[in-house]
Amino acid sequence: MSKILLLGGTGYIGQVFRRELAARGLAFEAPSRAQTDYTRFEMLTDLLRRTKPDFLINAAGYTGKPNVDACEINRADTLQGNTLFPAMVAHACAAQGLPFGHVSSGCIYAGAKIGGRVEKDLTTPDCQALFQRNPGAISGFTEEDEPNFTFRRPPCSFYSGTKALAEEAFGRACQHYSWRLRIPFDQWDNPRNYLSKVQNYPKVYDNVNSLSHRGDFVAACLDLWRKRAPFGTYNLTNPGFVSTRQVVAMIQRVLKLTRPFTFWADDEEFYRQAAKTPRSNCVLDVSKLLAAGVKLRPVEEALRDALENWTPAAA
Repeated sequence: MSKILLLGGTGYIGQVFRRELAARGLAFEAPSRAQTDYTRFEMLTDLLRRTKPDFLINAAGYTGKPNVDACEINRADTLQGNTLFPAMVAHACAAQGLPFGHVSSGCIYAGAKIGGRVEKDLTTPDCQALFQRNPGAISGFTEEDEPNFTFRRPPCSFYSGTKALAEEAFGRACQHYSWRLRIPFDQWDNPRNYLSKVQNYPKVYDNVNSLSHRGDFVAACLDLWRKRAPFGTYNLTNPGFVSTRQVVAMIQRVLKLTRPFTFWADDEEFYRQAAKTPRSNCVLDVSKLLAAGVKLRPVEEALRDALENWTPAAA
């Protein structure tokens, strides 16, 4: 039986990897940094020699709390967690001839494609009208599209810039998967859960986005490895896209919430009063994932299921 080494197993995504690996009966180890400081190259290489895994999963990273604005302040930690550490993991794995998977981010894009051109701002009146009238006219970025919300294509958040640099650092030389996650959610109330955030915001920011159900995302990552799908970058979002207003309407309908939701008037008000750095809002294309034989539920189905099974956090 193959053995998997999981880094970042205590994080928001790493916890689900632990649960899914156990549910599948896969042999794995998930050392904590308290046990082994795998952020140091010599400690990581020693760990790889001792455990002799067949595959490594890197679910570690720095997202900032309570949101990516914190990354603008803690830039050294953000750069270390999202660029330097993944690059070190790739180097260590290459030296051992070990394939690995890395939890990347779709937040390195802004906007979507409309009529063959890229529209970075999906809040314009024309885009909003098209979204309501003909959402099929909107298509997402593929893995072949150059990221447009990065240090090379500013403006961007510092978080997004560091996530894009990690993908660059991997290049095409090593055997790896870059699994792009977008705005995770599921049925478990948590400060990291998009559905929890929307319910707790004093004011809601409306835009159009692709989303990733946390369990669906992890299952798809492991399915790609199980199927030995070609290495490379994969967009791992639930097919389709939704506006924040659609999500709010679904929350009100399913959870029977009666409190009113207030929206920011526009981007200018939102960035003037609530945000310190630009936000990525984008649509991703998952055709490559589907062609590899890995399927995810449509985003509206996954959202409805999460809300119908909503589990509030313990008081």
